[in-house]
Amino acid sequence: MANMSDARRDNPFDDPDGSDISASVLDAAGELNVDRNASLTLGTDALIVLDEGLKHERLSSNLCGLLPQFSRTTRAVPFYNILWAELNGFEVVIHYAQPNGKQKGCKVACINYTVTDKSLHGHTKAWVDALLDRAYPSNVKRRKRMKVLVNPFGGQGHAQKIWAREVEPIFAAAHCGIDMEKTAYKGHAADIAEKLDIDAVDVVACASGDGLPYEVFNGLAKQTQPRRALKRVAVAHIPCGSGNAMSMNLYGTDSPSLAAVAIVKGIRSPLDLTAITQGSNTTYSFLSQSVGIIAESDLGKTIYPAELSVVVDSDDKRAICERYRHTVEEHRVAAAKHIHSEVDDGALLSPNEMALPALKFGTVTDPLSADFQTQDLPTLGNFFVGNMCLMSSDTPFFVAALPADGRLDMINIDGTVPRTTALSMLTTVEHGTMMAFPEVSYRKVLAYRITPRTRPTPPKQRVRAKIGQWLGGAGKQKEGLIAIDGERIPFEPFQAEVVPGLGTVLSRHGAVYEFELPKSL
Repeated sequence: MANMSDARRDNPFDDPDGSDISASVLDAAGELNVDRNASLTLGTDALIVLDEGLKHERLSSNLCGLLPQFSRTTRAVPFYNILWAELNGFEVVIHYAQPNGKQKGCKVACINYTVTDKSLHGHTKAWVDALLDRAYPSNVKRRKRMKVLVNPFGGQGHAQKIWAREVEPIFAAAHCGIDMEKTAYKGHAADIAEKLDIDAVDVVACASGDGLPYEVFNGLAKQTQPRRALKRVAVAHIPCGSGNAMSMNLYGTDSPSLAAVAIVKGIRSPLDLTAITQGSNTTYSFLSQSVGIIAESDLGKTIYPAELSVVVDSDDKRAICERYRHTVEEHRVAAAKHIHSEVDDGALLSPNEMALPALKFGTVTDPLSADFQTQDLPTLGNFFVGNMCLMSSDTPFFVAALPADGRLDMINIDGTVPRTTALSMLTTVEHGTMMAFPEVSYRKVLAYRITPRTRPTPPKQRVRAKIGQWLGGAGKQKEGLIAIDGERIPFEPFQAEVVPGLGTVLSRHGAVYEFELPKSL
């Protein structure tokens, strides 16, 4: 995603805070003279290193967009890349994230210089403090206390190696507290989160696909004070699985090392969760719910007859896009003015607010209220609802999704659309323009209930099923698939209701995901 701040200036030696102070004060505070005829300067967006010794080194590009390399003796390290800085005696030591050349990722690198003028000790300490202030703005917590959960079966069994090789060194360099535990069985992360001491950790970071974050949210929801737990503990994602949607949406990357930097520099942000009730069970979804062709990766005239009842907020595509752009613009203006919203960490909740909020529209076992609009969909082909934009690195289905707007984005497509139209739709998904097709229903909703029906078996399938029975097979018709955050649940009625801001995550930009709405919409 492009830089959301309009505050960047052309001259990187300008004061990063834009303070109205004299040049002499800025020079005194922003520049530090060190050994080897070198100097370290706090620029607008980066630490500027001037050193004659660099002329023999190959200068690398930076992590977050190109910053100018002014000469062969100068390098710029973006403040975002700075992991930690400290003064050991008279030695300044700076650890930062350095790009891995042409590879997608980064590694920990170090700059260290000795201050030869001993009378500058006080100034040097103040300079190091100022660098840390630039590296960690007021809305970014330093030295986060992390409970790291590693799924040893994630990433084709490589999650443990990815954690140790690419991620742990970055967390350590940033002086984060680390408590790592490997998950041993399905549901283990939920069990850990349910018993977690929420006052002892700031973040639960999941080295996995999207399955472990789903478990963690639901484990926190089972704590004795679930609402406080979900606000107190931020859930983060280290992409190590086949599905890494959470990392793509919040950090703009599926690289484990780049995601690690984004977690270190992450802003605590509220996230809407979706309460899913099916039978007597209630779970919480952070990503998506799907029925039909996308859930089964099927293409063609497969239908899933259903009754759909929806509490609609808006079904006007143009209005939905306009509201999205308005929210993005508000965020840009606030970022340019360095206005940071305070995120509720649960500390101010009263005793009667510790429980999960009551569902406004009831559960799947309750009678439907008058707020619902009910449709009979005998030829439903695709039903997909999301709380995040990207379902993978190249599939921005829900282009108008926002992290905490109190709404779900719903897409449904009739199963009788021509195959050529379906193919055209799929080719536009990666460009984020599928919403423009008139055959695509795109709505903002507050709640819905879907009741799948048994779909008729085509004659050829009935013949194959009968042959299967003759040959000793089960001959059972394949049941439709319902998936919640990628996890399969029974093909039975369920109800969903968005619960605004119930969850907490770490993100790069807080109010928006790492995606830009196409200008054509």
